Amino acid sequence: MAMIAGCCGWRQGWNPASQAKSASLIKLIFCLTELAAQFIVHAMNGKSGNDKSDAPESDAATMVALLAAVDDTDQHSQRSLATQLDMALGLANALLRRCVSKGLIKIQTAPARRYAYYLTPKGFAEKSRLVAEYLATSLNFFRHARGQYEDAFQGLLGRGMTKVAIAGNGELAEIALLSASAAGITVAAIIAPGRNIELFHGRPVVGDLDAAIALGAEAVVIADSIAPQRIHDQLFTLLGPDRLIAPRLLHITPRAASPQKRERAA
Repeated sequence: MAMIAGCCGWRQGWNPASQAKSASLIKLIFCLTELAAQFIVHAMNGKSGNDKSDAPESDAATMVALLAAVDDTDQHSQRSLATQLDMALGLANALLRRCVSKGLIKIQTAPARRYAYYLTPKGFAEKSRLVAEYLATSLNFFRHARGQYEDAFQGLLGRGMTKVAIAGNGELAEIALLSASAAGITVAAIIAPGRNIELFHGRPVVGDLDAAIALGAEAVVIADSIAPQRIHDQLFTLLGPDRLIAPRLLHITPRAASPQKRERAA
């Protein structure tokens, strides 16, 4: 861990391998908490997945990532922090100023007209609290989401369907892939229009439903956290409720009218 401000100067014995492992953990926590925050806000507001409301959970997840990055090493500039956290330089500057005003980070001058950022004891305690809180939130969300997808896949197996396509290619799609594997379901394709990649975790990426069906998909499972309602509406008239699956956590409003399914060769 980084030295605490006021007790020491520059970090001694910095270990690049340790920093890489810590960065991976930060990325995992950040991705899962961002995903969980989206669904928490959507559930509270009763909005679909394409809503972009700011969330306290998302803000705190960003704070976790910032404090952890400063804790990793004091050899940071505002620009390097912004790059590591994948945010605008102005936002990184604003977050750093907020942390300084709250007494979480201390700034000291460094050689070559640079600044060194240190966690204060208060900042170290806040980082530990936020990591514990949001790791618990993220893992709870992961278990909740995985359980719903496994239930959905078991339902498909009960109707004799063993090959599916997953509509989505983000963190939620990764959870759906894990759930499919646990349930004994084969994922024939990932439907991700506009994505210029050939594979997603070893599964072929296709641009539309026809291509997924050509690869053997018998049903589609929605695993998109950005616009799940739109995807559902686009596919419903083609597949109907028995072959289009969405977990409850997506808060999709089902279609009441009977779909007119496209005639397809067996």
